[in-house]
Amino acid sequence: MGAASMERENGAVAAAAAATTEMLSPPRVNSPRQALVERLKDYGQEDVFALLDELSPDERDFLVRDIENLDLPRIDRIIRCSLHSQGLPVAAIEPVPENWVATVDRRTMEDREKWWKMGLKTIYEGKLGVVLLSGGQGTRLGISDPKGCFSPTRPVTIHWYIMTSPFTDEATRKYFSSHKYFGLEPDQISFFQQGTLPCISKDGKFIMETPFSLAKAPDGNGGVYAALKSSRLLEDMASRGIKYVDCYGVDNVLVRVADPTFLGYFIDKGAASAAKVVRKAYPQEQVGVFVRRGKGGPLTVVEYSELDQPMASAINQRTGRLQYCWSNVCLNMFTLDFLNQVATGLEKDGVYHLAEKKIPSMNGYTMGLKLEQFIFDSFPYAPSTALFEVLREEEFAPVKNANGSNFDTPESARLSVLRLHTRWVIAAGGFLTHSVPLYATGVEVSPLCSYAGENLEAICRGRTFHAPCEISL
Repeated sequence: MGAASMERENGAVAAAAAATTEMLSPPRVNSPRQALVERLKDYGQEDVFALLDELSPDERDFLVRDIENLDLPRIDRIIRCSLHSQGLPVAAIEPVPENWVATVDRRTMEDREKWWKMGLKTIYEGKLGVVLLSGGQGTRLGISDPKGCFSPTRPVTIHWYIMTSPFTDEATRKYFSSHKYFGLEPDQISFFQQGTLPCISKDGKFIMETPFSLAKAPDGNGGVYAALKSSRLLEDMASRGIKYVDCYGVDNVLVRVADPTFLGYFIDKGAASAAKVVRKAYPQEQVGVFVRRGKGGPLTVVEYSELDQPMASAINQRTGRLQYCWSNVCLNMFTLDFLNQVATGLEKDGVYHLAEKKIPSMNGYTMGLKLEQFIFDSFPYAPSTALFEVLREEEFAPVKNANGSNFDTPESARLSVLRLHTRWVIAAGGFLTHSVPLYATGVEVSPLCSYAGENLEAICRGRTFHAPCEISL
């Protein structure tokens, strides 16, 4: 046999052997885990599996399930859009036109009475729902419980939608159950959870809380829009005949839930959204303020960090007020139609705020970024927004920081309640005695007695109360 013939025969034998081996061997496929690694590589997040070989089988399964439950294309789009927008110049802003705000000094007694009656009629007809934003974890308060469990709130008896998060849901439900739902029937309350998003480093990489789990955080109080839609509660509201939705944050102890006057004003104006505002206390106060974004643009909120010193201190020469004076305090009213619209619009645009925070990681706390949407992100989508001024000492006492801080503490909020209710009692003809300085004590009026200081004369006139005390039925 010639060399060429031998070479051909050997090649044929080798090919046959290879074919036989291929038929006997299992087909080569990527494992689900390997496929997931390849997907992560597409988004530059493969580092989450860096310690995979060091994990126990249970830990590996936990991590794989954690990643599989992520909508990676959506999260990647959010991260890229948000990081990109962070570097863009801030659009020019203008003060809110004066006629856009119903100020306290311009409201007549006739207006207030008309709006009160209009709001009460709407509530009586079952057209108002109430949404409580209660997904925050209370980390600045130094407590492990949800913020809403720190001090109870008592709404009027209408349907109550309570937004929690995976971090607060179980504790919040147990808290309500243990307090017998604060006099409501359990079926008057619907709990639902806002979403969460991975925390990221400044270069957009996922932060690992442990070697087998991602650090995650709630997606901000603006997550309420998507959460109401995904939980089908917007449909539930429609089925109940609800047309208007009152939406507020859990950490304001002076909130007037389902305020008939605010609701009546909102309906009277025919707006899609509305917000209560308080006057900024001083130029450097660290609060967001309402502005018009761009020349003649839509109403929105800018954070205090976006206002340079000259803008923050600028005075409206005609009114004598700060030009940028209307503080956002998370007391909002929406039509149900608008909530349906904005739930789709915000998700499509996908730009989130980047909040620099201490993030728990497997290497201890590290500075990173939380991705959040805010409740006020909806305002630019509204065809019309009405602003309604309220007095800080009557309707805004937030609880954000632990006692010992300079402001917005449980103690400062408690004193705000006592002082407001003391004024109610005195206005109703009551008297107070006290054994400690009056600025440190006062009277608390049960909401079963009075909603906003009305109808107290029969209880208080001519009576003396020894502070601190509670007035109840």
